[in-house]
Amino acid sequence: MEDITVNELKERLENKEKFVFIDVREEYEYEDDNLEAWNIPLADIPEKLSELEAHKEEEIVVHCRSGARSGNAKKFLESKGFTKVRNVLGGIVAYRELEEE
Repeated sequence: MEDITVNELKERLENKEKFVFIDVREEYEYEDDNLEAWNIPLADIPEKLSELEAHKEEEIVVHCRSGARSGNAKKFLESKGFTKVRNVLGGIVAYRELEEE
C-alpha cells in the first residue's frame, strides 16, 4: 500500500479517522515525544504478531523517528500477509517540523 505523508497523517489525526497507528521506536524515544500511537518497538513486532493479527484487514500506519525503522516494519508485516500497511514518510521528525510551520 502507498506510504503516507505527514500532512495526510496530521489531517487524519485531527479528523479522528479510524486506523491502527503504531510507533516502532524504542520505549525511551516514545516517552520523550509521541503522537499517542501504540508503541511496539521494531524488534518486538514478531512477538506481537498474534495481537496484530486481529487488525490484519484494517489500515495500519507505522511510524518511527525518520521513516527507516517503520519502513522495515511495513516490509515485515507485508511479508506476513498484512496488505494495508502504510509508512509515515519522514517520521516524527517531519511531523514535528510540519507543526512548526
